[in-house]
Amino acid sequence: MIHLKLDPKKNAALQVLCLGCHSDDIEIGCGGAILRLAEEYTDIDFHWVVFSAVGARETEAKRSAELFLDPSKLKGLTLKSFPDGFMPFVGADVKSAFEELKQNICPDLIFTHNRKDAHQDHRLIAELTWNTFRNHLILEYEIPKYDGDMGQPSVFMPLEAAVYQKKVQYIMGAFQSQHNKHWFQPETFLSLMRLRGMECNAPSGYAEAFYCRKLVI
Repeated sequence: MIHLKLDPKKNAALQVLCLGCHSDDIEIGCGGAILRLAEEYTDIDFHWVVFSAVGARETEAKRSAELFLDPSKLKGLTLKSFPDGFMPFVGADVKSAFEELKQNICPDLIFTHNRKDAHQDHRLIAELTWNTFRNHLILEYEIPKYDGDMGQPSVFMPLEAAVYQKKVQYIMGAFQSQHNKHWFQPETFLSLMRLRGMECNAPSGYAEAFYCRKLVI
């Protein structure tokens, strides 16, 4: 396997933009990567955007961001109130939110949804990510769901035991409103990371995986 390392701009912090439709998407899709990057890079800024965080879900999103990141590394927490499940029908407003983001941040790395995700909201956010940020490194994360839309990712980030265990612990602790869903279990998140860890021969056996459609070496 070829190992790549992120290279921030000279004399500048590494800028990471995390995009998620719903309050737990970022954490499920790339929570381990966020924890690992925050440990490995002393000079790094995270910008966190959730497009549908309303009521209890807003409180949970704030709580989760505080768990995953030290306040000194969380430079922006933006919580929108677009309707869950209906984002394609208010696409113009979502597009405007992206244009606003583009004016305020030039990220070195972007985490977003997979363009082939079965959820309509997820697909829209993925498409607008590529439409808005055309000269950036974009990694598309995966979200397990009933639809069975798992694919063949091409980028893997191995996770040490302390990291993947912390990821699951934080997810289960922060998102109490989701505990009534049958799939929202530690085993779901651990099993996906175990599968991806096997695929990339991770030393711990666990990893997160991403789709990278454009990479400049």
